[in-house]
Amino acid sequence: MNLRLLCLALLAATGVFAADNVPLPLTLPKPLFVGTPVPIKVANLEKTSAAKRPAFLAPAGTVNLAQGKTVTASDEFPVIGEAAFVTDGDKTGTDGSFVEFGPMLQWVQVDLGAPAKIHAVVVWHFHAQARVYHDVIVQVSDDPAFKGGGTTIFNNDHDNTAKLGAGKELAYIETYEGKLIDAKGVTGRYVRLYSNGNTTDELNHYAEVEVFGQPAG
Repeated sequence: MNLRLLCLALLAATGVFAADNVPLPLTLPKPLFVGTPVPIKVANLEKTSAAKRPAFLAPAGTVNLAQGKTVTASDEFPVIGEAAFVTDGDKTGTDGSFVEFGPMLQWVQVDLGAPAKIHAVVVWHFHAQARVYHDVIVQVSDDPAFKGGGTTIFNNDHDNTAKLGAGKELAYIETYEGKLIDAKGVTGRYVRLYSNGNTTDELNHYAEVEVFGQPAG
Protein backbone atom coordinates (compact mmCIF):
# COMPACT_ATOMS: atom_id res chain seq x y z
CA MET A 1 0.00 0.00 0.00
CA ASN A 2 1.45 3.39 -0.98
CA LEU A 3 1.67 6.29 1.47
CA ARG A 4 -1.44 8.10 0.16
CA LEU A 5 -3.66 5.04 0.50
CA LEU A 6 -2.23 4.35 3.95
CA CYS A 7 -3.09 7.90 5.09
CA LEU A 8 -6.64 7.62 3.74
CA ALA A 9 -7.10 4.30 5.52
CA LEU A 10 -5.90 5.79 8.79
CA LEU A 11 -8.22 8.80 8.42
CA ALA A 12 -11.19 6.57 7.70
CA ALA A 13 -10.39 4.36 10.69
CA THR A 14 -10.31 7.34 13.02
CA GLY A 15 -13.55 8.83 11.68
CA VAL A 16 -11.85 11.94 10.31
CA PHE A 17 -12.75 10.97 6.77
CA ALA A 18 -15.58 8.80 5.57
CA ALA A 19 -16.83 8.04 2.08
CA ASP A 20 -20.37 9.11 2.96
CA ASN A 21 -19.32 12.49 4.33
CA VAL A 22 -20.30 15.49 2.23
CA PRO A 23 -19.87 19.28 2.58
CA LEU A 24 -22.27 20.84 5.07
CA PRO A 25 -25.27 22.38 3.24
CA LEU A 26 -24.41 25.85 4.52
CA THR A 27 -25.53 29.02 2.74
CA LEU A 28 -23.67 32.20 3.68
CA PRO A 29 -25.04 35.75 3.65
CA LYS A 30 -23.34 38.56 1.76
CA PRO A 31 -20.44 40.29 3.55
CA LEU A 32 -21.46 43.58 5.16
CA PHE A 33 -17.99 44.99 5.60
CA VAL A 34 -14.82 44.59 3.59
CA GLY A 35 -11.12 45.09 4.17
CA THR A 36 -8.98 44.35 7.18
CA PRO A 37 -10.86 44.70 10.50
CA VAL A 38 -9.67 47.36 12.94
CA PRO A 39 -7.37 45.69 15.51
CA ILE A 40 -9.30 44.54 18.56
CA LYS A 41 -7.50 44.00 21.84
CA VAL A 42 -8.98 40.87 23.40
CA ALA A 43 -7.20 38.14 25.32
CA ASN A 44 -6.82 34.85 23.47
CA LEU A 45 -8.00 36.21 20.11
CA GLU A 46 -7.66 33.85 17.17
CA LYS A 47 -5.71 35.07 14.16
CA THR A 48 -7.78 36.44 11.31
CA SER A 49 -7.43 35.08 7.81
CA ALA A 50 -8.51 36.35 4.41
CA ALA A 51 -8.87 32.78 3.18
CA LYS A 52 -12.33 31.28 2.85
CA ARG A 53 -13.19 28.74 5.54
CA PRO A 54 -12.73 25.15 4.32
CA ALA A 55 -15.87 23.12 3.76
CA PHE A 56 -17.04 21.20 6.82
CA LEU A 57 -17.75 17.53 6.11
CA ALA A 58 -20.74 15.82 7.70
CA PRO A 59 -22.68 12.62 7.05
CA ALA A 60 -24.98 12.66 4.04
CA GLY A 61 -28.50 13.64 5.06
CA THR A 62 -27.35 16.27 7.56
CA VAL A 63 -29.73 19.26 7.55
CA ASN A 64 -30.40 22.43 9.54
CA LEU A 65 -32.72 21.19 12.29
CA ALA A 66 -33.13 24.64 13.85
CA GLN A 67 -35.03 26.26 10.98
CA GLY A 68 -38.28 27.71 12.34
CA LYS A 69 -37.90 26.00 15.72
CA THR A 70 -38.92 27.56 19.03
CA VAL A 71 -36.43 29.91 20.67
CA THR A 72 -36.42 31.03 24.32
CA ALA A 73 -34.04 33.43 26.00
CA SER A 74 -32.84 34.61 29.39
CA ASP A 75 -33.98 38.12 28.43
CA GLU A 76 -37.71 37.83 27.78
CA PHE A 77 -38.00 41.42 26.55
CA PRO A 78 -35.45 42.10 23.79
CA VAL A 79 -34.32 45.65 23.17
CA ILE A 80 -34.78 45.15 19.43
CA GLY A 81 -36.46 42.33 17.51
CA GLU A 82 -37.82 39.01 18.70
CA ALA A 83 -36.30 35.74 19.87
CA ALA A 84 -37.88 34.03 16.85
CA PHE A 85 -35.41 35.91 14.62
CA VAL A 86 -32.74 33.45 15.80
CA THR A 87 -34.16 30.62 13.65
CA ASP A 88 -36.14 32.46 10.96
CA GLY A 89 -33.61 31.81 8.21
CA ASP A 90 -32.60 35.47 7.81
CA LYS A 91 -28.90 35.79 8.53
CA THR A 92 -28.26 38.89 6.44
CA GLY A 93 -27.27 40.92 9.50
CA THR A 94 -29.08 44.04 8.30
CA ASP A 95 -31.56 46.04 10.39
CA GLY A 96 -34.65 43.97 11.12
CA SER A 97 -32.82 40.64 10.81
CA PHE A 98 -31.29 40.37 14.27
CA VAL A 99 -32.48 40.40 17.88
CA GLU A 100 -30.78 42.53 20.52
CA PHE A 101 -30.80 41.47 24.17
CA GLY A 102 -29.77 43.41 27.26
CA PRO A 103 -26.32 43.60 28.85
CA MET A 104 -24.46 41.09 31.02
CA LEU A 105 -24.52 37.33 30.50
CA GLN A 106 -27.50 36.27 28.37
CA TRP A 107 -28.48 33.11 26.56
CA VAL A 108 -30.74 31.93 23.76
CA GLN A 109 -32.00 28.37 23.51
CA VAL A 110 -33.24 26.43 20.49
CA ASP A 111 -35.66 23.54 20.98
CA LEU A 112 -35.07 21.10 18.14
CA GLY A 113 -38.36 19.35 18.96
CA ALA A 114 -36.74 15.95 19.47
CA PRO A 115 -33.31 14.54 20.35
CA ALA A 116 -30.87 14.78 17.47
CA LYS A 117 -27.33 13.80 16.61
CA ILE A 118 -25.68 17.18 16.10
CA HIS A 119 -22.69 17.56 13.82
CA ALA A 120 -22.26 21.34 13.74
CA VAL A 121 -23.68 24.56 15.15
CA VAL A 122 -23.24 27.83 13.25
CA VAL A 123 -23.97 31.17 14.94
CA TRP A 124 -24.11 34.68 13.52
CA HIS A 125 -24.20 37.30 16.27
CA PHE A 126 -23.73 40.54 14.32
CA HIS A 127 -21.54 40.78 11.24
CA ALA A 128 -22.17 44.31 9.98
CA GLN A 129 -19.12 45.40 11.96
CA ALA A 130 -15.95 43.71 13.15
CA ARG A 131 -16.47 42.94 16.82
CA VAL A 132 -15.85 40.20 19.36
CA TYR A 133 -18.53 38.77 21.65
CA HIS A 134 -17.37 37.85 25.13
CA ASP A 135 -17.83 34.53 26.93
CA VAL A 136 -19.34 32.63 24.02
CA ILE A 137 -20.43 29.22 25.31
CA VAL A 138 -22.54 26.62 23.50
CA GLN A 139 -24.08 23.66 25.29
CA VAL A 140 -26.38 20.78 24.33
CA SER A 141 -28.80 18.94 26.63
CA ASP A 142 -31.98 16.87 26.77
CA ASP A 143 -33.11 18.96 29.74
CA PRO A 144 -34.70 22.33 28.85
CA ALA A 145 -33.56 23.77 32.18
CA PHE A 146 -29.97 22.54 31.71
CA LYS A 147 -29.94 21.37 35.32
CA GLY A 148 -26.50 20.10 36.17
CA GLY A 149 -25.17 21.69 32.99
CA GLY A 150 -25.17 20.31 29.50
CA THR A 151 -22.51 19.01 27.16
CA THR A 152 -20.28 21.95 26.26
CA ILE A 153 -19.23 21.99 22.60
CA PHE A 154 -17.65 25.47 22.62
CA ASN A 155 -16.36 27.75 25.38
CA ASN A 156 -14.06 30.77 25.00
CA ASP A 157 -14.74 32.15 28.49
CA HIS A 158 -11.08 31.82 29.42
CA ASP A 159 -11.42 33.33 32.91
CA ASN A 160 -14.71 31.62 33.90
CA THR A 161 -16.70 34.86 34.09
CA ALA A 162 -19.91 32.96 33.32
CA LYS A 163 -19.23 30.41 36.09
CA LEU A 164 -19.71 27.54 33.67
CA GLY A 165 -16.06 26.52 33.65
CA ALA A 166 -13.04 28.08 32.01
CA GLY A 167 -12.93 27.51 28.27
CA LYS A 168 -9.99 26.77 26.01
CA GLU A 169 -11.39 27.98 22.68
CA LEU A 170 -10.27 31.34 21.31
CA ALA A 171 -12.23 34.55 21.05
CA TYR A 172 -13.01 35.46 17.43
CA ILE A 173 -14.03 38.40 15.27
CA GLU A 174 -17.53 38.22 13.79
CA THR A 175 -17.77 37.81 10.00
CA TYR A 176 -20.43 36.92 7.45
CA GLU A 177 -19.26 33.29 7.64
CA GLY A 178 -20.55 32.96 11.21
CA LYS A 179 -18.81 30.78 13.76
CA LEU A 180 -18.91 27.11 12.82
CA ILE A 181 -18.60 24.81 15.81
CA ASP A 182 -17.86 21.11 15.44
CA ALA A 183 -20.39 19.35 17.69
CA LYS A 184 -18.76 15.95 17.08
CA GLY A 185 -22.07 14.08 16.92
CA VAL A 186 -23.29 14.98 20.41
CA THR A 187 -26.91 14.01 21.04
CA GLY A 188 -29.49 16.35 22.54
CA ARG A 189 -32.73 18.24 21.98
CA TYR A 190 -31.85 21.69 23.29
CA VAL A 191 -29.00 23.95 22.20
CA ARG A 192 -28.16 26.91 24.46
CA LEU A 193 -25.81 29.71 23.46
CA TYR A 194 -24.36 32.26 25.91
CA SER A 195 -22.68 35.62 25.36
CA ASN A 196 -21.73 38.54 27.58
CA GLY A 197 -21.68 41.76 25.56
CA ASN A 198 -19.12 42.63 22.93
CA THR A 199 -16.23 44.94 22.14
CA THR A 200 -18.55 47.62 20.73
CA ASP A 201 -21.20 47.76 23.45
CA GLU A 202 -22.58 45.74 26.38
CA LEU A 203 -25.50 44.22 24.47
CA ASN A 204 -25.97 40.74 23.01
CA HIS A 205 -27.10 40.08 19.46
CA TYR A 206 -28.15 37.12 17.32
CA ALA A 207 -28.86 37.18 13.61
CA GLU A 208 -29.19 33.41 13.21
CA VAL A 209 -28.35 30.05 14.72
CA GLU A 210 -28.25 26.90 12.61
CA VAL A 211 -27.97 23.43 14.09
CA PHE A 212 -26.92 20.79 11.59
CA GLY A 213 -27.66 17.17 12.39
CA GLN A 214 -29.94 14.20 12.02
CA PRO A 215 -32.73 12.79 14.19
CA ALA A 216 -31.30 10.59 16.94
CA GLY A 217 -32.00 6.90 16.71
